[in-house]
Amino acid sequence: MITVDDASLEMFGRWPWPRDYHGELVRILAQGEPAVIAFDLIFAEPSQDPMEDEYMVAMFESAGNIVLPVYGAFDNSSTRGMLIANEVIEPFPALKAVTQSGHINTIMDNDGIVRRTLLQFQHDNQLIDSFAWNIYQSYAKHTNIDTVDLSAIPVDPWHRTYIKYAGDPFAHEQIPYYMVMTGDVPAEYFRDKIVLVGPYTVGIADDYYFTPLAPQVPMFGMEIHANIIQQLLIGEFMGDVPLPLQILLMLIFGVICWYVFYKFRPSISGLLLLLLLSCFIAIAYIASTKGYIVTLIYTIVFIASQYVVSLGHQFVAEQLEKKRITDVFGKYVAPQIVGKILAEGETGLQLGGAKRDITVLFVDIRGFTPLSEAAEPEEVVAILNEYLTLCAQSIFDYDGTLDKFIGDATMAIYNAPFDVENHQLRAVQTAWAMAQGAVPLQKQLEERFGKTVRFGIGIHTGPAIIGNIGAKFRMDYTAIGDTVNTAARIESNTKPGQILISKEVYEKVKDDVEVLDLGVLQVKGKTQGIQVYQVENVKNMDKTIDKSDKSIDETIVNQEVLMNDVQSQTI
Repeated sequence: MITVDDASLEMFGRWPWPRDYHGELVRILAQGEPAVIAFDLIFAEPSQDPMEDEYMVAMFESAGNIVLPVYGAFDNSSTRGMLIANEVIEPFPALKAVTQSGHINTIMDNDGIVRRTLLQFQHDNQLIDSFAWNIYQSYAKHTNIDTVDLSAIPVDPWHRTYIKYAGDPFAHEQIPYYMVMTGDVPAEYFRDKIVLVGPYTVGIADDYYFTPLAPQVPMFGMEIHANIIQQLLIGEFMGDVPLPLQILLMLIFGVICWYVFYKFRPSISGLLLLLLLSCFIAIAYIASTKGYIVTLIYTIVFIASQYVVSLGHQFVAEQLEKKRITDVFGKYVAPQIVGKILAEGETGLQLGGAKRDITVLFVDIRGFTPLSEAAEPEEVVAILNEYLTLCAQSIFDYDGTLDKFIGDATMAIYNAPFDVENHQLRAVQTAWAMAQGAVPLQKQLEERFGKTVRFGIGIHTGPAIIGNIGAKFRMDYTAIGDTVNTAARIESNTKPGQILISKEVYEKVKDDVEVLDLGVLQVKGKTQGIQVYQVENVKNMDKTIDKSDKSIDETIVNQEVLMNDVQSQTI
């Protein structure tokens, strides 16, 4: 490549140079008998000095092996098929008559990268071959080598073929224009060679483009032609893998992705994603070495989208499974405990506990035994379920944790497993809500059986051990310790409809309740008595309880469903 570069511009002055400079260059080069001399410059119009043009035309004609470029003008869009130029810019007539020509149209892909070369286009019912093809044909004629069959070159629907670049930008040999003109490089150096002459600096004709080998480094148009000529000389061409085969490849990877992404958890799936992408890129690379181009973007996007969809599917499935587990086991275990287990996973299922200040509430149904003797078994269970439902709902409404059902009794804890502000008051509010919510049920039982039941509730606060208690194969999240025992003892000493709280609870809630001081209560298992208070009223009830107006008869109708929910605890 003889380059019109910065050094040559500095020596010969601003561009364009006088035409006789090019005539003189050809005269010098012709002495060395090169195979072809090709100018990547369009001399479309005669110059203002006819003498310069005459000298250049004479030298070009004398050399007899000059190839000049032409340029076609096309519509902005075109359907598939041979491109048809509206106009062709050619060398001025006198020069055209003594030279060969080929088009230099360069068509970039949508991302601005030059990956293909246009072998031919049509104008006025004539086929115009490319600049590189005509140079190659002239070289083959000079050296008597067999040429590639143009029809055998794989092309796309617009008659373009992939360029197999021989190297990065600036990889081909470059000799400055001035060094030939001054004799620094002798003419004999170019014997039997293809000589390209053209701009090799920014600013002359903006003849530079970006290529796949170096997307950030421009390659001058003359060097792109050199790569195409090199490809024609080697006879190695690349074509797209047939569309059905690409679709098949995409489907194969799609099936593999569907299997592995849905089978393994996201962290492993992420590694498998990288592995699958690497495998696909490796396949594409191997195919390229065999002359086939595999389109990367569609399959890569498809594989990545499979991964994203699987993540979304697993997330939704996990949330639905958590909801299902919460809904099912929430009937047997407090929802807070279910949530804690789901959040902590295996670590949440380890035996052990921690010391924590809590408030414990025990509630028992007074008068249930006489009622059970007067009612049918189905009615007894239905009534019990109504009371236990009221207890459970009241506990949940005031941020308590339902620990367990013990026959017709219920145990609840506050401030575990999560912190609850004013947990002593929340327990008292729960007890008051139970008492108020039981009034309609008591009236129904009185009317139907002539008997009724009432709650007895005891509340105490203090430190306790909270955690998973039991065996490795069967455990409960519960509280143990003196605080729990004291609350149970207080509850066991209550009368029907009575809510008793310890002094420790009263000190925390005294501004929010009205109480009756019952003095010291002696309970079993304790040497010292317990100061207790009877709750007469709760001033601040910041939640309202939905008081059920269902009759006992309506409850019995749904007996089968209700028995399934809590029968295991009530037996």
